[in-house]
Amino acid sequence: MTAVRTAGQGVDQVDDRRSPGTRAAEAASRHASVMLERCTQVLSPALQHEGAVSVDLTLGMGGHAAELLRRHPGLRLVGMDRDPHALELAAHRLHEFGDRVTLVHSVSDDFTEALDDLGLETVDAVFLDLGVSSLQLDDDDRGFSYARDTALDMRMDPTVGPTAADLLNTFSHSELTRVLRTYGEEKFAPRIASAVLRERQSAPFANSARLVDLVRDNVPAATRRTGGNPAKRTFQALRIAVNDELGVVERTLPAAFERLAPDGRLAVLTFHSLEDRIVKNVLRQLSSSSAPPDLPFVPAGSGPRAELLTRGGEQADEHELAENPRAASARLRAVRRLPEENSPRPPDRHRQHDPRSPTRRRRDRQNHETLEPDEPGTTDGRTP
Repeated sequence: MTAVRTAGQGVDQVDDRRSPGTRAAEAASRHASVMLERCTQVLSPALQHEGAVSVDLTLGMGGHAAELLRRHPGLRLVGMDRDPHALELAAHRLHEFGDRVTLVHSVSDDFTEALDDLGLETVDAVFLDLGVSSLQLDDDDRGFSYARDTALDMRMDPTVGPTAADLLNTFSHSELTRVLRTYGEEKFAPRIASAVLRERQSAPFANSARLVDLVRDNVPAATRRTGGNPAKRTFQALRIAVNDELGVVERTLPAAFERLAPDGRLAVLTFHSLEDRIVKNVLRQLSSSSAPPDLPFVPAGSGPRAELLTRGGEQADEHELAENPRAASARLRAVRRLPEENSPRPPDRHRQHDPRSPTRRRRDRQNHETLEPDEPGTTDGRTP
């Protein structure tokens, strides 16, 4: 279910004595939008015309959205986020843009429903800033951080779904092992899962400090001494599982591309290898021909549907990394949707490929060299 409003409309209050405007200003001052200039450069060519529409599927506190709105006075922006707290802060940050901004409370893979409700068949740009936000990491009530003792929640939308504690207290050994291996790439997953099942018999898990201590006690000493906090992979795995992050990305990207107008642009920021691998594969498929490589021609409708706008996963520059260390793991990938009739042919291999065998090619060359110009079959292929 989606909840839609403009940035100028009232928003729900959260349990905080500070005013929403004060909270928004403080949050914005702590949170630097990653690769802001480069993301804006990638999307802007599709937003030059009056009435252009951009969709931010992970609005957060609205940093990228605000920059696009400032640079393109004729832009209409639809901002979506599953986190109602972030959406409230973004509403105050984007208040100056009034009804140019429409806010939607929903998970990103439900965005097509919101666009249908708004009467938007196609849009000119789509942006996703994946993963957990600095706002969520820094909020002790959300349970995303292993650096402080907090409740094991980890839900990006705290109004729905099971918490990380629920998973720890109910999953079987095989389920926990799969989550830790698949989403955290944790090589000690079986050992950690066994310890969780053993410890929860005495008391259910509720806070992060207990889980951090458990992981530290159940990995080798060499692992504890290198690579940062040994609990980081476990926390990442639980967060991804709680929020179905990879599943959301897999469902969202193809649907987002389909809503792009011709020459529309899709840009995605990722922050760990699992989601980046999904993005890379989807965009590579969109930018490749679907025709078999051995065909001597490209059938209609089989050419690439997108043009890659980034060379691999682009990273933040040294200046930004010095200012914002959290940008170190960021990767930006982007594509432009090609007009169907202008989709370029794949590389020349399709035109140059000769399906004849080497023996047949030699025989044909010999026949061509021995035939006289006036012999039948040497002009237009017809016999007398």
